[in-house]
Amino acid sequence: MTVTQRRGRRIMMAQDELDAFLAEQRTCRVATVAADGRPHISPLWFCWDGAALWLYSLTRSRRWAELRRDPRIAVVVDDGHDYGELRGVELSGEAVPIGEAPRTGVSCPELDTPERMFAAKYFGLDAMPHDGRHAWLRLAPEAIRSWDFRKMPQG
Repeated sequence: MTVTQRRGRRIMMAQDELDAFLAEQRTCRVATVAADGRPHISPLWFCWDGAALWLYSLTRSRRWAELRRDPRIAVVVDDGHDYGELRGVELSGEAVPIGEAPRTGVSCPELDTPERMFAAKYFGLDAMPHDGRHAWLRLAPEAIRSWDFRKMPQG
């Protein structure tokens, strides 16, 4: 993973801040590329394990079809109401399907951690419920850009 932030370094998040931010936020916006080259953006739940963003997507969605054709992806997670409160992260790279698609719960050790994290974060459960309609995508970001306007000098 590369932090490619040349501008705005004083407002970028440190790794511990980025990890905490991604752990507390619930919804990201996923940008994919349609067959005609147009961007497509959709909201999705996610979890972050410190190295990869894990996305649990419907396999019959436009997003899934686009990522199977072209795995390039950009994801934004942001928060804040007033200008001085704005903060967020953009992660980009390629989405890689992990495990069975759709997911029914067949053993996949690579999914043990993200499924435990996701189940706790969104369902308050110890184990992931599988519906046979979703599957996992892993984004090990090639680039991360972050901002936290609360770090800007006030005045």
